[in-house]
Amino acid sequence: MSKVRGDIAAVLRDHLFDGMTLAVGGFGLSGNPTDLIEIVRDSGVRGLTVVSNNMGIDGVGLGMLLDNNQVAKVMASYVGENKTFMAQYIDGSLEVEFVPQGTLAERLRAGGAGIPAFYTATGVGTIIAEGKPVEVFDGREYVLERAIVADVALVHAHTADVSGNLVFNRTARNFNPVVATSGRVTFAEAEHIVELGGIDPDAVHLPGVYVHHLAQYSGREKPIEQRTVRMRQEA
Repeated sequence: MSKVRGDIAAVLRDHLFDGMTLAVGGFGLSGNPTDLIEIVRDSGVRGLTVVSNNMGIDGVGLGMLLDNNQVAKVMASYVGENKTFMAQYIDGSLEVEFVPQGTLAERLRAGGAGIPAFYTATGVGTIIAEGKPVEVFDGREYVLERAIVADVALVHAHTADVSGNLVFNRTARNFNPVVATSGRVTFAEAEHIVELGGIDPDAVHLPGVYVHHLAQYSGREKPIEQRTVRMRQEA
């Protein structure tokens, strides 16, 4: 059965509602599902809890949702590149839950694996552990972290087959696989969509069982978060 949707905007809008939890793949701007994020922006849905490694930069990717005042809470590990994010956090209009990067990845993975919580040593003795149960195992303290299950997950892939098996491109793989598994409903956009059998099974990064709806990526030019160049050498 093909999971490719001709009108992905209409399908995604049917799953959006005020106050929902939205998990989004990407690391900075690498691997951001930009087309899908724009659909969320244009839907006008409000009070979102967004789970992502970070919120990108101003006006791009998840920054579009911040600019449109659609986000009530962010669960992320880093906030430094987005001035709007920082301003809303400082003035109190945006709630932020800081999560260590590895813990965030594991909370998303656990949500997809049906594991409700796990213990980790990361964050013990810091504000990260405040209000959370702490237990001692083999003489070392560990803090209990809850899994994350999102109402909807959005991811970006390089290649997909029509059944939703995904392959990510190098570092754009980042948080996308664990975000996809954490969603009750997962939407993927892909730069290339092939027929079933067009991806070597050993090359699949994310099995299609985790993907419910798939769309062709628009092919827009991808923004670069930090452009670093060197002077051209004289011929």
